[in-house]
Amino acid sequence: MTPSTARWLVLAAAVLFSTGGAAIKTGAFSAAQVSMCRSGVAALVLLAFTRGRFRVSGITLGAAALYAVTLTLFVAATKLTTAANAIFLQSVAPLYLLIVGPLFLREKWSSRDLVHVGALALGLVLCMAGQGTPTSFAPDPTTGNTYAAVSGFTWAGTLLFLRRLGRDSRDEHGGLAAVIAGNALACLVAIPAAWPLPAAPATAWASVLYLGVFQIGLAYVCLTRAIRHVSALEASLLLLIEPVLNPIWTWWIHGETPGPATLLGGAIIVAATAVRAMRSSS
Repeated sequence: MTPSTARWLVLAAAVLFSTGGAAIKTGAFSAAQVSMCRSGVAALVLLAFTRGRFRVSGITLGAAALYAVTLTLFVAATKLTTAANAIFLQSVAPLYLLIVGPLFLREKWSSRDLVHVGALALGLVLCMAGQGTPTSFAPDPTTGNTYAAVSGFTWAGTLLFLRRLGRDSRDEHGGLAAVIAGNALACLVAIPAAWPLPAAPATAWASVLYLGVFQIGLAYVCLTRAIRHVSALEASLLLLIEPVLNPIWTWWIHGETPGPATLLGGAIIVAATAVRAMRSSS
């Protein structure tokens, strides 16, 4: 695979990831029902892609458990607050990584990272304060923002386990094993609250199937195929398209408009993460 092709695959993964907010907002299903269908379909798609050729370790199960919590919380957050708040607050994960990374992975960080920590903390505060008024698409912003903030923490934990897995494992599908197990677990946990499923229109079913097949399944296939052929810097910068496009899709499809504090906080989070990624490569 050429580097150019790999870059396009990472970009495709980022675009697919970014469509999650708009699709999750479908009104025919509850958060539990969306989570069950999305994760169940995604697990089957990725299991077929890997043909079951992967190993499961304690680290894999740890990553899977945290990833399942992240998936569940993100869907619940997107249902309760704006898609912008949900994705921006989850994107604060690097803040937690900078704090606990040295303890978990024994990775050092420099004094320059303090600026990044401060910027992410400011973005977090602004996003938590933004969009406080309930709307039809964000009926409980306070609870949704809290879920999204916690999902940022569990996503950081997931990344820590995946980084440890990638560093210590020779299994090329080691990371996908955690993604598959995490989706399967998220699906199983959601079943009691999701059943029975409603008699929803075909468009609503198409939305949740799209989430599993494309927004998670195909996106991870693209990302895992490309990640070995592009630098960590390029991948991280291309993936920043997700938090940028996510609120745009939701505004275009549902007319959902995030508050100015949320937009400012999100801009700070994305810019700070991009700057740190570029500095890390120097």
